[in-house]
Amino acid sequence: MRLTRAEEEVMKVLWKIEKGFIKDILEHFPDPKPAYTTVSTIVRILQDKGFVSHKEYGRSHEYYPLITKEEYSKNHLKSFVRDYFSNSFKNMVNFFTESRAISLKEMEEIMKIMQKEVKKRKQKQKK
Repeated sequence: MRLTRAEEEVMKVLWKIEKGFIKDILEHFPDPKPAYTTVSTIVRILQDKGFVSHKEYGRSHEYYPLITKEEYSKNHLKSFVRDYFSNSFKNMVNFFTESRAISLKEMEEIMKIMQKEVKKRKQKQKK
């Protein structure tokens, strides 16, 4: 499931602070800070979407993420590749290299990472 930009901003804060009340979340926004009610509404939407839960302390609620940043990033990237590159990482890499969005140095570093992973997977297959 995709998040709006505002929802992602709130999630980034929650991932950073791990848990907090609305006032704690607000403290981590740059000026001009959004309204308390805006953040509260976004947190409730995130809760409805299953990204956030809370502990109750009387009338106060302490919120915490139910999904890690890594899980969200992985799912978001898969959706991005599916929606924009015909579900092909090869097409995505080709797009970025042809558009010169990736520097030669970055390409070399990516190739090293890929070569290392290819070796690791080949060794696993042999076992």
